[in-house]
Amino acid sequence: MTEQNPELVAGRYQLVERIGQGGMGRVWRGRDQQLFGREVAVKEILFPPGMDDGARAALLGRFTGEARAAVALSHPGVITIHDVVEHNGAPVIIMELIRGQSLAAAIGERGRLPVRRVAEIGAILLDALAEAHGARIVHRDIKPDNVLLAKDRVVLTDFGIAHLADATTRLSHSGIVIGTAHYMPPEQLEGRRPTPANDLWALGATLYHAVEGHPPFDAEGLHALAVAVFTRPHRPPVHAGPLTPVLDALLTKDPARRPSAAEAAGMIASMLRSSEPGHESPAPPPAPTPAPDAEHASAPTMPRQAPSPTPSIPTPTVLDSESAAGTPRRKVPDRLSAPPAPVPPPEDAVTLGAAAGPEHGERVASARRRGLTRRSAVLGTALAVLATGSVLTWILGRDDDEPRGGAAGSGAGGPSATVVIGVDAPLSGGLSSMGVGIKNSADLAVRTANESRYVPGVRFEIKALDDAADPAEGALNASRFVSDERLLGVVGPLNSAVARTLVPPLARADVVNVSPGNTDPALTLGPDWATGTRSRPHSTYFRTIGTDVDQGPFAARYLYEAKKTKLYVIDDASAHGTALTSGLTAEFTELGGTVVGTEQVDPAERAFGGLSVRVRSSGADAVYFGGYHDTAAPLSQQLKQAGVDIPLMGGDGIFDQRYLTANPKAEGDLTTNIGLPAEESRAGQDFLSEYEAADYPEPAGWYGPYAYDATWTLIEAVREVVTANGGALPDNARAKLPQAVAGVAFDGVTGRVAFDGEGDTVNRGLTVYAVNAGSWRPVKSGSATP
Repeated sequence: MTEQNPELVAGRYQLVERIGQGGMGRVWRGRDQQLFGREVAVKEILFPPGMDDGARAALLGRFTGEARAAVALSHPGVITIHDVVEHNGAPVIIMELIRGQSLAAAIGERGRLPVRRVAEIGAILLDALAEAHGARIVHRDIKPDNVLLAKDRVVLTDFGIAHLADATTRLSHSGIVIGTAHYMPPEQLEGRRPTPANDLWALGATLYHAVEGHPPFDAEGLHALAVAVFTRPHRPPVHAGPLTPVLDALLTKDPARRPSAAEAAGMIASMLRSSEPGHESPAPPPAPTPAPDAEHASAPTMPRQAPSPTPSIPTPTVLDSESAAGTPRRKVPDRLSAPPAPVPPPEDAVTLGAAAGPEHGERVASARRRGLTRRSAVLGTALAVLATGSVLTWILGRDDDEPRGGAAGSGAGGPSATVVIGVDAPLSGGLSSMGVGIKNSADLAVRTANESRYVPGVRFEIKALDDAADPAEGALNASRFVSDERLLGVVGPLNSAVARTLVPPLARADVVNVSPGNTDPALTLGPDWATGTRSRPHSTYFRTIGTDVDQGPFAARYLYEAKKTKLYVIDDASAHGTALTSGLTAEFTELGGTVVGTEQVDPAERAFGGLSVRVRSSGADAVYFGGYHDTAAPLSQQLKQAGVDIPLMGGDGIFDQRYLTANPKAEGDLTTNIGLPAEESRAGQDFLSEYEAADYPEPAGWYGPYAYDATWTLIEAVREVVTANGGALPDNARAKLPQAVAGVAFDGVTGRVAFDGEGDTVNRGLTVYAVNAGSWRPVKSGSATP
């Protein structure tokens, strides 16, 4: 077709001028002669060369059918398709003419766009995708070229065209692919059947490009790019600020774990509600790349920019190879892979449920004592698990209800209000044994509270979400929790890395959060705590377990008391490792010990011959390592192979079964773990007995008792709020709960449960473990304060 050709397309569409061309089509500005000369965009689809007539006919039929299905879409964020016709044996799409520019052109002109503007674009496109996916239509080719920025609209174009691209896109021997691989998810590059999850990844990559100024993956050539998409994490966003959790969730490699369009829209809506426009400059200077453990700070924003009026209709492009791939950061675990089963000697009993002070009285004590000294018939009711995706919900019904799982809540009349307590934990994957123990322990607390009618007029439910120890899942779960209006608080998560994405969106929605497992000091003390500057980031966040601040000094005291007076100190330069060694060094020298050598090692290093020689010549009595088991295990083994027959001690980063299996020379090595074994107190023993009597198939694990106390913390806070409101749950209970949690004080199964001004527990116990006969065994427990 040409402008000079007087022939009308389908007898009605007059071509005026060509306004775009790409590898898959040409776009014309045209006029509809049957509708008074209305301007339209006419897109002529170009078949790949070399196709025989049969293949062309089959492809034409499939494409035309799908394009016509897209005509049914009616949404302001989707370009309107007026007609789909055949012209000279090729499909032609007649669309509305959008005057504006593509997102790709905007990025090319201005560089990265403001965070709020990108979030607004994302919100519109997610709403459009929800409409399309509801109609069983998958776009398949979302990218900046296919997003149009008009004066008052953001529009996604090329629905129906992607099927043709999909059918003709194949990796060739020359390494060329038709399409745009920078925005293709792993499963699309692999050739799997397209699903809505494809579009969510592509949109995440598109928004990432818009806010960062480059795609999430770059590599030299298609093959290298595909390898990066398949095997590496995307580069952590530097400029995305509060949009980071959304991008991380959308760019999850497993399509089953990506959020739906509606769920991602909820995450962006929460972010937009919490941010104030008017402060971000269009292109601030590049920020330094954050450390792997740094929490993303909220970025300032600016009002929506008016797009350029230059008309441009995007077309599919041939992939251009780019370089400068970012080096992926090494992801290190912050929790052991499988908990040992310690059986230490019992210590002085702690009375479970003793009077917690005049603000609670004897009723507090009696309720918990009843819950942990007898097993009622109600607890014999079968637990029904309602599983939908990664959501597990336990419904705790009233006595006069049909059993719906869990414990019965109250008798005749029943509670007038239902309070949901969220649980975020790894319920699948390598850490699921600990996560399920957390979930079960929270469930036991709720069953006990409902059975005893501890908060009159209130029935509690558990809503447990699986984070799979993945920070992106934590961000998505936060959105799910916030959207449940009955939810007042969350127990969890286990991992500090997940907490860094879960806690901020919960805090913005006034949802209180009590963790039984996070140990990163920055979560309560702020990112600059190690320099002496403390600032609590979120007043809604608390934890029932101690932190890495305590591990180093506790280890120093243990070593010095064990007559280890000369210490060689090594760390892996991680935030976790340096936190441990800085605290240890200060305490050890203050006690009178001598640090005879210090070094930092690459966490990926596995050859320590030279370091072993230096340690041997230093005369050290022990080595302290701040880091994780996968580096510590070969270090310990090579030290002993070099004749350095002294113990290596570390923090909870080496307290892992894999340290033992990878290191046959581990005998005598030491570690600290935050918390105390439940078996060491009468209250802990009672908890374990009641847990066993409840017939949970999985053990409570190390963190179960701390999760039980975290859940009771929220129950106590709800009771305080209800009591202060004359016995009824107020409409603003969610906003009142953080302050109530801050004032909670009671004797729990882990000891005294109360919080300091930063939200950390006042009961900070630790345990030293030693490798004995191939197993971690507890040798000493005590308080963080000497």
